Amino acid sequence: MSVDLSGARWFKSSRSSANAECVEVAFLDDGRVGVRDSKNPIGPALVFTPSEWDAFIAGAKGHVE
Repeated sequence: MSVDLSGARWFKSSRSSANAECVEVAFLDDGRVGVRDSKNPIGPALVFTPSEWDAFIAGAKGHVE
């Protein structure tokens, strides 16, 4: 399925520095969440449903290095 992300408002984490390589996130009107590489803003993006996003965040919070 293709999602139109042309009007998405992307943002980086407040913990990112200006030169950091990180991801950008956009909360879409239909409740889905877009994620893309900040170094390649015209490249591909992942799109998560709300439940997929919740599972992703829960998994990321559980990961400790």
